Amino acid sequence: MTDFPGAPTGPRDGRRLRVLAAMSGGVDSAVAAARAAEAGHDVTGVHLALSANPQSFRTGARGCCTIEDSRDARRAADVIGIPFYVWDLAERFREDVVEDFIAEYEAGRTPNPCLRCNEKIKFAALLDKALALGFDAVCTGHYATIVTREDGSRELHRASDMAKDQSYVLGVLDERQLAHAMFPLGDTLTTKDEIRAEAERRGLAVAKKPDSHDICFIADGDTQGFLAKHLGTAEGDIVDEDGRTLGTHEGAYGFTIGQRKGLRIGHPAPDGKPRYVLDISPVNNTVTVGPVEALDVAALTAIKPRWCGASPAGPGTYTAQLRAHGGETEVTAELIGGTELRVTFTEPVRGVAPGQAIVLYDDTRVVGSATIATTERATAVAH
Repeated sequence: MTDFPGAPTGPRDGRRLRVLAAMSGGVDSAVAAARAAEAGHDVTGVHLALSANPQSFRTGARGCCTIEDSRDARRAADVIGIPFYVWDLAERFREDVVEDFIAEYEAGRTPNPCLRCNEKIKFAALLDKALALGFDAVCTGHYATIVTREDGSRELHRASDMAKDQSYVLGVLDERQLAHAMFPLGDTLTTKDEIRAEAERRGLAVAKKPDSHDICFIADGDTQGFLAKHLGTAEGDIVDEDGRTLGTHEGAYGFTIGQRKGLRIGHPAPDGKPRYVLDISPVNNTVTVGPVEALDVAALTAIKPRWCGASPAGPGTYTAQLRAHGGETEVTAELIGGTELRVTFTEPVRGVAPGQAIVLYDDTRVVGSATIATTERATAVAH
């Protein structure tokens, strides 16, 4: 029986596991399920119905929760030769992901719904149900790697191919969840075209299906329109760092830290340079803008830490990633009181927003993640 690095071990036939493969209807999850089955595991496919009113067809390459997607997943399962089910988790998804997303923006923060979905849906609600039904592991098409140590503990690492690495959005997984996770694509040193070619060789019709992008529950990609629908409009001021009003907006939730375009400021800055969103205050519905230098952040405090194993003891030096497709930066970090992470950057970073996740790495190993609460500027900006 063939297998792949990091596959969980279990009591059935030594290494043969009962695996629940989460199948979104896309090419990655289909190939992951096929690889798990080919490795000799007892695989069952499941598509998560996450929308209460799914559209019949996708809008371009957006979304992953439509009727079309569930049908694509079912056809892939038929080709692989595994049982297939659709599980309705729409209510749980609405409460834990969509409502959290809206509330975070309303509070002036910038959330990452993919992390929340992995934490609350795929590796909480789905995993709990899978274990209750006697499955040993949940398999997904994420590009990340699990390494099993000599003592049997498991570590989450970056994918072998950094260009496809998705470990950032998995940084919320704890030790228990990692013990039952399977990522068959993580050690693949291939391009996405080669994954598609593999899908085609396997006879999977999703081989040429476009990848889903952006936020799955905002099918048209209009985040501001989605928030306006749920939060309404609320006119407020756009001000500079001295509090001078430069313009107005229809809702502070429509802005993110570091934003440059779409500010609708009627007159240029005195120095003629572009201005960027520096702060969003939901209390007085004010958006503050200023020079790009004011975006430089030297340190931050993050809350709600989640560790992929034991929590770190004392201060340590790590690399950190601040966005799903961002680069790494060197930091020192220390857990304060068990609930607050204090992070200092070796070199200032730009455009860090409360609500984002910071994920810490020790080389390729994911140490854990936390939600950014406050930031500290690198230097005072002269006016």
